[in-house]
Amino acid sequence: MTVLDPDLNADSSATGSKELPRQRDHALRVEPMMALEWSHAIEPNGAAGIATAPAQARRAWIHRADERQVLALYRAVGAEAPAPWWLRALDRGRLASRAAGFAVEDEVSDLLADRPGWVFVPWAAEGEVGYWEFVPSESGVYGPAEPTTVQFTDRHTGWVDLLPAHRGPGARQPIEFTPAHLREQIEDLENIA
Repeated sequence: MTVLDPDLNADSSATGSKELPRQRDHALRVEPMMALEWSHAIEPNGAAGIATAPAQARRAWIHRADERQVLALYRAVGAEAPAPWWLRALDRGRLASRAAGFAVEDEVSDLLADRPGWVFVPWAAEGEVGYWEFVPSESGVYGPAEPTTVQFTDRHTGWVDLLPAHRGPGARQPIEFTPAHLREQIEDLENIA
């Protein structure tokens, strides 16, 4: 963003001149607005639609721009900026590449998209990928519950957290998984719900 120097016309009142100096004759002060730039970087482009898998939600600048540029902008904005799990992991050197993160998301999606009862929820927190819910686990004998949820995480190098169906007070505790462990245990998880 370009901002004109507020002192640019200070001398014109002293000399009585009503003519404003031309902008190109004076140095400009440039102030970056990193938060705004980051907001645009994570905003999906194209027609709005409901994504049924993470790959369909990869429409933002951070998904297609040069990986080094994405990482540099993220670091300039700061670690508190909203970002997908794979970018936080990449920033900390725990993930080899953005493509490796996409591969994790795609592996989980390939498993869950074809199973009855699993639904992708694309409207996660700003900048996040989204998560999968096992809809049949939402209701039970004692009324509505938070459904069994599979979400992506940068907390551990398995990259997947399972949050079991939950009823009542207290927060759900995530269980660390990998895509391979999820594949091995998916039928048991669905039967428990």
